[in-house]
Amino acid sequence: MEVRLQKLIAGSGLASRRKAEQLIDAGRVTVNGKVVTELGTKVDPARDHVKVDGKHLSAAQPFVYLMLNKPKHVMSTLDDPGGRPTVKDFLRGVSVRVFPVGRLDFDSEGLMLLTNHGDLAQALLHPRYHVAKTYLIKVKGILTDEEIGQLEQGVKLEDGMTSPAQVKKISKAEQNSWLEITIREGRKHQVKRMLESVGHPVIRLTRVRMGSLSLGRLGSGEFRFLTDREANALRGLVEERVEAVERGEQLPRRPRRPVRREGWARPKKKKVAQR
Repeated sequence: MEVRLQKLIAGSGLASRRKAEQLIDAGRVTVNGKVVTELGTKVDPARDHVKVDGKHLSAAQPFVYLMLNKPKHVMSTLDDPGGRPTVKDFLRGVSVRVFPVGRLDFDSEGLMLLTNHGDLAQALLHPRYHVAKTYLIKVKGILTDEEIGQLEQGVKLEDGMTSPAQVKKISKAEQNSWLEITIREGRKHQVKRMLESVGHPVIRLTRVRMGSLSLGRLGSGEFRFLTDREANALRGLVEERVEAVERGEQLPRRPRRPVRREGWARPKKKKVAQR
């Protein structure tokens, strides 16, 4: 079956679709020994010999990417000496060995990426690339605008100042409130420590976004494989940031869009059934 050349390259895990197109434009791709520069060229993987920079595309082990909604009280590792549940317990039917990209605390929940693509995982975790992670958080007490401003500017922790965060008010009740916080670092227990530093301990923490990925409606304890579009977008995001750093560019450390300073949303009232 014939497929587009850039799709074949991206599917091999060598590069994103955008990067594959750049490789073709640059004359770095050959098909059956001839340089191909026309985008959209179709090839048959079973018959044609495709090389990038003189090397055959590797077909031994395709890269695998999956998203898990980690439940609370589950270790974000593949094994635990203490016998506690791990993310591996929720990957039934996954035949390829994948490993978690980063961690969530034992009592935290939400989006976890697992893959066998080591270079991508390393880039996503490296602080110099500032890949955004967004959390939905329930805290004790009601944060003031001044406290939110402190988080947005960066707070001083025992291991130094944090980078500016993006903070969005979600809702408040009498004794606690919900926030959405986006950070571009990955220190241990960072979000919890940031909120404790302004006097509001975390009650519940859920990671809802990581880079270009969104948790969506994935149920607790459920996983799914990323679509080709999601995997390529993730690779593209990482490649853009890596290339920018290599060019000596300074990546943004604060949100590009100004934070909306609207007031707290009113908590939704529970409907009482009419008798």
